[in-house]
Amino acid sequence: MAFRPTLSKFGVPLVAGQSGIGILQPKLKYRYRVNMQNFGPAGAALDLTRQVATCGRPQLEHEETPIHSYNNIMYVSGKPSWQTISITVRDDISNSVSTLIQAQMQKQMNHFDQTSPAAGINYKFTTTIETLDGGNVNVLESWYLEGCWITSFEFDDFDYASSDIVMISLTMRFDNATNSIMPASQANTGTGSLAG
Repeated sequence: MAFRPTLSKFGVPLVAGQSGIGILQPKLKYRYRVNMQNFGPAGAALDLTRQVATCGRPQLEHEETPIHSYNNIMYVSGKPSWQTISITVRDDISNSVSTLIQAQMQKQMNHFDQTSPAAGINYKFTTTIETLDGGNVNVLESWYLEGCWITSFEFDDFDYASSDIVMISLTMRFDNATNSIMPASQANTGTGSLAG
């Protein structure tokens, strides 16, 4: 008996009366890595990379600028702002991650001397978030975040009734983000009219 392949029939039919054309391989949530440069002491950020448990992805929000006219209101895009990213890391028994985070917080604000850096370049770092293929070969997508700094961190609580890993939660703010699959430039072909 000859068997006929059927997997090409899976997926959403794109043309009426025809079956699907297969399903594209999705990106998987657990195939990623996070690299930070200039985080805490120089050359120590790899300890943080290998202890990352969860990491958000960049989200952009544009302000709405209303334009009032005779009978209605139209809107144009206002200033964009990148939202904060949440990162959780495992707190290891060698204290390498917690020490690294404390060093970064000291760069942002010296709590012993009660002094602050004169400029953001003195404490800000860069972050790369990469989506991996699972074969240790290809990076499918990467986000490059500039002007990063930690707005808050929270140490996990203790609990006699729990066997969970102790985590550290970080909230990271950044100034700009670019993506490896984002067009480098986009020509402005608009006419300048709100009606377009």
